[in-house]
Amino acid sequence: MKTPTKEDFPVHQVRRFLEPGPVVLVSSAHAGARDIMTMGWHMMVEFSPSLLACVIANGNRSFELVRASRQCVINLPTEALLDTVVRIGNCSGSEVDKFEAFGLTAQPASKVQAPLIAECHASFECRLHDDRLVERHNLFVWEVVKAHVAPTPKIPRTVHYRGDGKFMVSGPERSRRGLFKPEML
Repeated sequence: MKTPTKEDFPVHQVRRFLEPGPVVLVSSAHAGARDIMTMGWHMMVEFSPSLLACVIANGNRSFELVRASRQCVINLPTEALLDTVVRIGNCSGSEVDKFEAFGLTAQPASKVQAPLIAECHASFECRLHDDRLVERHNLFVWEVVKAHVAPTPKIPRTVHYRGDGKFMVSGPERSRRGLFKPEML
């Protein structure tokens, strides 16, 4: 393998390389209000129970709803929804009902009050597991309490934000099962 030549890079832009997770749509609801937000800042933090953490800015309408309700749905859009994902991220839920504005179907969840987004490949119902870092960093830790995933395609073409309005689309899966040691997890 050839060793790449590296150059200095602005540290405030390293997220363009370290945000590997797919962009998701967070749906929320509380006291008759609902919202959808586009989010790229999330990470898995535990396998069982299934915990994920995310940052939601406190000026965001969704922040108010998830903080009050202590629940949300993390929805996984595919490449087919990329323009919708961007448009959702460019408007405020306090000014528009994003389900209506973008022609998305709200479906009832089974364990939380926030709606699923029917057009997404997967929807993960979440309850707040830990809010100790919300005040300091706007960091919510969620427990996935119910998962809904379309059986096909097995490898959905998810979108990944690279910054500056640019996205990558996930590609084909590469197996390394022969090298993989599950006991190392």
